[in-house]
Amino acid sequence: MKRIGFLSFGHYQPVPGSAARTAREALVQTVELAVAAEELGFDGAYVRVHHFARQQAAPFPVLAAMAARTSRIELGTGVIDMRYENPLYMAEEAAQTDLISDGRLQLGVSRGSPEPALHGPATFGYVPAEGETEADMARRHTDVFRRAIAGAGVAESNPRMTGRSVQLPVLPQSPGLSDRIWWGSGTRATARWTAEQGMNLMSSTLLTEDTGVPFDELQAEQIALYRQVWRDSGWEREPRISVSRSVMPIVNDLDEAYFGRDRGSVDQVGSLGEPGLARFGKTYAGDPDQVAEDLAKDAAVREADTLLVTIPNALGVDYNTHLMRSIVEHVAPALGWQPAR
Repeated sequence: MKRIGFLSFGHYQPVPGSAARTAREALVQTVELAVAAEELGFDGAYVRVHHFARQQAAPFPVLAAMAARTSRIELGTGVIDMRYENPLYMAEEAAQTDLISDGRLQLGVSRGSPEPALHGPATFGYVPAEGETEADMARRHTDVFRRAIAGAGVAESNPRMTGRSVQLPVLPQSPGLSDRIWWGSGTRATARWTAEQGMNLMSSTLLTEDTGVPFDELQAEQIALYRQVWRDSGWEREPRISVSRSVMPIVNDLDEAYFGRDRGSVDQVGSLGEPGLARFGKTYAGDPDQVAEDLAKDAAVREADTLLVTIPNALGVDYNTHLMRSIVEHVAPALGWQPAR
């Protein structure tokens, strides 16, 4: 395991026990968590993106704020729903944020996940073209976005302004950003497609298929297929691969009160309202030595280079700093990880 980061869903709600009762509190605390994670030696600070929900929605302002308060840690998303995005405007936002961070941006994108809105992308003005699905539209948006951040011309110049007719790229450009785009893959088929496109692979605690094998083994199979297709496609660079896990080492009474019920957690299989079954990964909760041992046996964790640990952001900065410190001190060393200096 080369890198460990946190993944925050950015929940906020005015309910008992929540330390993030408003959107402002959730945003400010996300920045503070990035600062704390960097001080602890974490390698990454990632935010989940959801629309029409009390969570993070527009990621670039908070990523830029995180960049301004940190100097080393990677800053990323897991993931941006590309059905909702204007790919050229997103290319401008991404490049500017990456420049502020001095090249630390790691952008996870995908076709999105089940959501509260019935026709969310259409509400934002994005409707699939004739013969397209929403997934097709997300991939088309992604292709336009990736070509734009790579410097492709996307608009014809006005000869009266430029003196000639050429294709203009979006500006600014941020060198190297093209190699730091990840696709959030939920199946083996999309893992193959991701490798063919030359994007890094981001796989979470949810797979939108089920073959009856344990979650970590199915995810490890997905990673193996991705690596094989990457090699077959002839890409020169080494790809990045991340997996997400809920990791809750219990070291005091407060941990026990919050997560003691998750001891002995197992995979779950269920429906997300779409055809077919999905498989959900278990929570790693319990005594630190046992959590470390179980994670070290996780087939997909062993195959990935980056582990994103999901954090309960609504419990506040102090508690999540304690949680990350417990992971750094008691769990991560068993995976062969060392804190960044």
